[in-house]
Amino acid sequence: MSNRAETWLGLPRRFKPLVLAGVALGLGLGGFFDGLVFHQILQWHHLLSSHPDPNIAGDMELNMQADGLFHAVAWILTAIGVALLLRAWKQPGVPPSGRTLFGSWLMGWGLFNLLEGIVNHHLLGVHHVWPDGPGPVLLWDLAFLLWGLVFLAVGYRLVQTDTTTVPAPQNRAIRDDSGDTG
Repeated sequence: MSNRAETWLGLPRRFKPLVLAGVALGLGLGGFFDGLVFHQILQWHHLLSSHPDPNIAGDMELNMQADGLFHAVAWILTAIGVALLLRAWKQPGVPPSGRTLFGSWLMGWGLFNLLEGIVNHHLLGVHHVWPDGPGPVLLWDLAFLLWGLVFLAVGYRLVQTDTTTVPAPQNRAIRDDSGDTG
């Protein structure tokens, strides 16, 4: 893969449409996981629960609305991922690889964790992973970033080492009794 024309971001170029679809799906589904598990089931935090303004941090109605907007963005990213996946499947040069789709989905989820963790936990400080959990808040926020890095690296490696090839087009010509195609 030393030829730059054959690669894209160090990955086989033929996988690009599938990788873009998987990354979009990973961003959206990673957001859904975060919102459903951390915000709703475990109730560790809401989108604005550590906002510097205590009136905003303590306003549950506003936090629920912000969580809803967060889920709307996750839904849009997932829908974009599905549309890109359907488009990728129609392209003849894209290998039908579950490995690449899964790997790029992991990359998208890892990218979600990195972006969400850096922006919301560290730059804006609007919420943290588990502010009331055992240990320092920073530990949980850093663990979230590490989780993102691991998913990104493992997903990238899965795609990078995929050897799936494009199946040869099937000859659909009809042969007559003489052996000629017509």
